[in-house]
Amino acid sequence: MSRHPTTKWAQRSDKVYITIELPDAKDVKLTLQPDGRFYFSATSGAGNIPYELDFELFDKVNVDESKAAVGLRTICYLVKKAGKKWWSRLLKPSGKPPVYLKVDWDKWIDEDENNEKENKFGGMDFDDMDFSKLDMSGADDEPDDADEDDADMEGAETKAEDEGVKVENAHVASTSEPEAKA
Repeated sequence: MSRHPTTKWAQRSDKVYITIELPDAKDVKLTLQPDGRFYFSATSGAGNIPYELDFELFDKVNVDESKAAVGLRTICYLVKKAGKKWWSRLLKPSGKPPVYLKVDWDKWIDEDENNEKENKFGGMDFDDMDFSKLDMSGADDEPDDADEDDADMEGAETKAEDEGVKVENAHVASTSEPEAKA
């Protein structure tokens, strides 16, 4: 008899995220049909324990635009909905969902929050953008008291030169190539 892996889901108006938590999954088989039938099977663990899911999703889906990614710990499926509308639940049958099916609160966005986001940024999606890689420095990023710091530095440079130590501007030292020693 097959076991059921813990499965999380979240949605947007046009897609559903399904994340199957199954470390070291082998022989992964995923099937998605246009009528919303979702099937998953795999084995895991030292004993090759079989795992299986067989869902009837709430509504029809676009199989061609849906994508799957098999990772070391999870299997992620981005299911594209056939129509752009919010589903009241993931599964077609009403009633209490299976115990292994949970909401993915890390990815969850309410319907009204999604509409606010689309209106706020003109419908552009910035979820996958890494802003930490952008150079956001301006021409004058030094604080107003930089002149005082420069005066302190000049005093330190004079003292260091008297002692025969070479002092360079930190920015120049970090961006220029080291000088060759004779």
